[in-house]
Amino acid sequence: MGLTRDFFIALSKNQVLNSGAKKWGLKLGASKMVAGTDIDSMMKSVKELNAEGISATIDNLGEFVYSREEALAAKNNILDTLEAIQQHGVSAHMSVKLTQVGLDVDFGFCLENMQEIVAMAANYAIFINIDMEDYSHLQQTLDILEALLKEYDNVGTVIQAYLYRSEKDMEALRDVRLRLVKGAYKEIPDVSLQSASDIDSNYLKLIKNRLQLPVFTSIATHDHVIINEVKRFVKENDIPLNRFEFQMLYGFRSEMQKELAREGFNFTTYVPFGEDWYGYYMRRLAERPQNLNLALKSLVSK
Repeated sequence: MGLTRDFFIALSKNQVLNSGAKKWGLKLGASKMVAGTDIDSMMKSVKELNAEGISATIDNLGEFVYSREEALAAKNNILDTLEAIQQHGVSAHMSVKLTQVGLDVDFGFCLENMQEIVAMAANYAIFINIDMEDYSHLQQTLDILEALLKEYDNVGTVIQAYLYRSEKDMEALRDVRLRLVKGAYKEIPDVSLQSASDIDSNYLKLIKNRLQLPVFTSIATHDHVIINEVKRFVKENDIPLNRFEFQMLYGFRSEMQKELAREGFNFTTYVPFGEDWYGYYMRRLAERPQNLNLALKSLVSK
């Protein structure tokens, strides 16, 4: 399993394959996990989710951005998506990766791009979640979030349970809307827990600590054991349902998503779209290599 995961993580970082993927379209099974390559197809998917009582957090996919031109193009795509959310009146917010809007180009340039994005979103009463990337970008991400919070309150970020520092980071952000995840990148033992059981244990600890605070939290997991424990904890401790939501990825455990929404829990689906689908898709295969079956079935059916 470890070798398979490492293999797909390595593929996700291959810029040549990423460039080629833009020409292939949504193949290799990616259409099961990516809601189209353009705003119109993505918006159709979001409306279908809304009809089931499910909200969306939209990710306009983009990776390997090392020039100002690419970062500005990505920023404009995000602004266009915000306009579409507003115009269509859907229940949705946005997730944004800082490397997509210039973090690897220049810190100040990235901050300026994010200020423009968050300002437009604030004008439309749309929340912006800053996705957490690998450990090498973590502190810069928190620094940009801190700068944005001085002007806006419609912005938050992600805490990854496998990192040793996450409990401290979460405490520093106790008044900020957060998404809690286990963590999807391969990090060294010096900075992160390595065993699944240790990660699960810390994840539940962070969730329970957080749910006792009067601030909104997104619990992003497909793990039914974790979900059931959260449901038990919430009931036992009389935690209001409007204090949190469950989140899952588009194309994963769709029936469970609908069931949780029917049970009365706030539910949001992470909806990725765009031509830059390749790196995202490879990381999903790394997390759950059984998803390779989808890719193989897709190839066989063509």
